[in-house]
Order: sequence, then structure tokens, then C-alpha cells
Amino acid sequence: MSDDTSPPAQDLDALVLAVDPDRWLASRLIAEPQARSDVVALYAFDHELARAPKVASNALLGEIRLAWWREVLDEAYEGRPVRHHPTAQALAQVIARRRLPRADLELMIDARYRELDPTPMTPEEAVLWARETGGAVARLAAQILDPEASPMAAEAAGAAWALSRRWLAGEMQGDRDALASLRAQARGLSVTAFPAGAQAALSRLYATGREPSALGKRWRITLAALTGRV
Repeated sequence: MSDDTSPPAQDLDALVLAVDPDRWLASRLIAEPQARSDVVALYAFDHELARAPKVASNALLGEIRLAWWREVLDEAYEGRPVRHHPTAQALAQVIARRRLPRADLELMIDARYRELDPTPMTPEEAVLWARETGGAVARLAAQILDPEASPMAAEAAGAAWALSRRWLAGEMQGDRDALASLRAQARGLSVTAFPAGAQAALSRLYATGREPSALGKRWRITLAALTGRV
């Protein structure tokens, strides 16, 4: 799969700012440049997976795009040259540097196949989808930032954000009790790992169908970091 619109590797940060401003803002809380860059590479990977069901004209083409990214994992974990794509190259470097578990990255890919099915997700399926997409990303980001951090707290924070984003877009049914449960489970993230789930500070507002301005998002994420609560 070639993508002429893909940015140079050094511009992944700019890409994530453009397509995923919530998590980009949360990543500004990461003080160490290499850790921040590694987390941003994860967000760029997640963006590529999220695009697959949206840009493909049919389910088969979507599956081909997702299979392409699974092949990237094959190359990265088998120590073979990784195809020339900025996100693929960056992800391979993070995998090697951080010893990321392949199972979590595979889970992120598998979850996107559900989006190729036009049947609406049930509330239960939506929570599982959120855990396997935004939740898995947050779990990996927390591992990068603090290997001793609670993976379940990070997953819950990432899932709360992912779920509320889909509600905001009107793409799935909402379950306020499920969101409240995820937010409660997100408590306990260490200070170092907190940026991995700080975007969940926006989830309560998103669940009401409102999206704050860029300044409002920055304020809410900063406040969450100061209080340690999403």
C-alpha cells in the first residue's frame, strides 16, 4: 500500500496534531523528547488503522489495508527491512527500542475489522471496541512512559476517550454507565504515565455532544494533569 500523502518521518508530530489533536495535546505533557516521539508514533499508527475502514470503497479493500499493516509488524518483529512508509519506519523503531508486545499491536489491527461490518455495534461491543483501539494504544503509551504503571488504568482511560469520540461523531450508541465505569477504572495512573490517558479528561463533555475549543481542550487536559484525575 503506497500513500503519496504520507508525511516525512520528522513530520509525524505535525500529522498527529492535524488528525488527532486530543492525544497530541496530551502528549505535550511528556517532558522527555524521545518518549514523546515514541508515543506520537503509536498515535500515527492508530490513525493509519482508523483510516483503513474509512478510505476503502469496500470491505475487501479495507481488509487489504489492514493486512498491509500486519505485514509491517511481521517485518518489524522478524528483524527484516521495514517498508518505506514514515509511520511504519517509526513504529518499527519504537518496537525495537521499547520491546512492545506484538499482541497489543495485533489487537489494534483486529479491532478495526469490526468497523468494516455495517451492522451497528451494541453498547457492549462498543466498549470492547474502545478497549481494543484507544485502550490498547493508551496501555502501550503508558508502558513507554512508565513500565510499572497500571496497564488496566491506562486502557480504561484510552477506552473512555475512544468511546466518547465515537458518540460525539454519532457513529455508535452511548452508554453513560459504561463511560462512568471506564473513567472510574482510569484512576490510579502514575504521574509519569498520566499523559497516556490524559485525553480522557474530554470524554465527559464529548458524551454530552459538545466539543470544546482548542483552548478549552488544552485547559481541561492541563487541569487533569494537575489534579491527576480524568
